[in-house]
Amino acid sequence: MSQPQSAPAGTAPLVVFDFDHTLYNGDSGSHLYLWLIRRKWWRVLLALLLTPIAGPMVAFLPTRRAGISMFTWAGTVGLNGPRDVELLTACYVAVHTAAIKQRLLPIGLEVFRRHREAGDCVVLATGAPPTLARAILNLAEQGDVPVIGTVLGPSVGGMVVQQHCHYAMKMTMLRAAGYTQQVAAAYSDSSADLPLLHAAQQPVVVNPKAGRVAMFRRVLPAGTPILNWGCPGRAGDLVGAT
Repeated sequence: MSQPQSAPAGTAPLVVFDFDHTLYNGDSGSHLYLWLIRRKWWRVLLALLLTPIAGPMVAFLPTRRAGISMFTWAGTVGLNGPRDVELLTACYVAVHTAAIKQRLLPIGLEVFRRHREAGDCVVLATGAPPTLARAILNLAEQGDVPVIGTVLGPSVGGMVVQQHCHYAMKMTMLRAAGYTQQVAAAYSDSSADLPLLHAAQQPVVVNPKAGRVAMFRRVLPAGTPILNWGCPGRAGDLVGAT
């Protein structure tokens, strides 16, 4: 599944949004892969057999891509390549539309819309597959935004992660897509996005884990906003809906 390329919008300010726990309450890619695995009993068994190895790998940054690849492979082995995965992704979103809409964070989407209405060059950069993120954004009528996401490719009869849009690779993929200008603003919940937040003139931490707040205050510029956009169980200064 190749990474779609979108032409940057001239000299407009570049504003980059993370997706999971920023605009969407949860890990959208994990929700998709779990659904793919649960479709067949033998996929569940395969995932269980892989979990003692893949589970710990997902927990650590240097091995995360390999661990995610194992679960992705378990959910896709035997399918007829990227097209089948894209069709199943569309099916997943269609079947779970109501539940997915409930996970979208209205305050975050409003900030997202305001940046677009202001003429900013808004890009979504996410660890989720771009097909999934775009399909979910379509539910909020924002599916035409450029999406930089994790690239899947065929391996051993299934699909695995070829490029994980995560940590420093997120910035690498953003630049490779042609977004070489200064990042004017970046929104993310995760310490894995510190390279992106450090690159932004205005970093904004949204919906962080409570245990990460002190770290963000320590490593980001003084006065960096740390907000909660209505994400349950997450920290940050609560922002009211407008």
